[in-house]
Amino acid sequence: MKQILLITDGCSNVGESPVMAAARAKQEGIIVNVVGVIDYGTIGELGALEIAEIAKAGGGMSRLAETKQLARTIQMVTRKTVVQTIQQAVNKELKQILGAESVDALPPDKRSQVVEVMDELTEMSPLQVALLIDTSASMKPKLAAVEEAIRDLMLSLGARRGESQLAVFHFPGRHSGEEVVLDIDWTSELGSARSMFNRLVMRGATPTGPAMLRVIDFFRYGTLNGYLTGLGEADDGEGILGEYVH
Repeated sequence: MKQILLITDGCSNVGESPVMAAARAKQEGIIVNVVGVIDYGTIGELGALEIAEIAKAGGGMSRLAETKQLARTIQMVTRKTVVQTIQQAVNKELKQILGAESVDALPPDKRSQVVEVMDELTEMSPLQVALLIDTSASMKPKLAAVEEAIRDLMLSLGARRGESQLAVFHFPGRHSGEEVVLDIDWTSELGSARSMFNRLVMRGATPTGPAMLRVIDFFRYGTLNGYLTGLGEADDGEGILGEYVH
């Protein structure tokens, strides 16, 4: 299962529509979840609408959260999306094989067996989560809470029995035209985060759509169309997770 988890606090204002990008992700089999951070100002009606529309187009969930709720919210949407994906797949199989519309339509004995299988699949199915973090200027006072939430998510993923992989990106990049930066390539070493957001340069633009498209490319090709500028390749090691891995 593949997920993009977008963490943002405002509207996209550069490049392609993030709603269209989310729809493309869904076509590629990637679910898009969005968490809007609302401390230190408000997202506003347009921002909240965009967040909801991105998640809807990407087949995922959207939530607005204050910084103190951020860690719990991120864990919740990640896990709930896995559960829903499993449930949808199982319901599809049940309809084809047994003619049942859902697990709830099964007799109690069969229902308990299917639920047990679903619980096992939830824990054991391989999972890839691409964290896409908005680091535009308005996010600066919220980054400490984002950092803590990422660490808690890493611990949560590490507790799963199935393989969990995480990649981390931030947008916009430090240089003009750099829409997104890969900070951490796919890793299963989820417990070694130390220094995040190290000397990060904040910028005002919010190219959410273009950043999402680059992350979709990363799922497919393992690169960001030339923007592969993470830990080992940044010019001075000042990525968003500067000392995440060695």
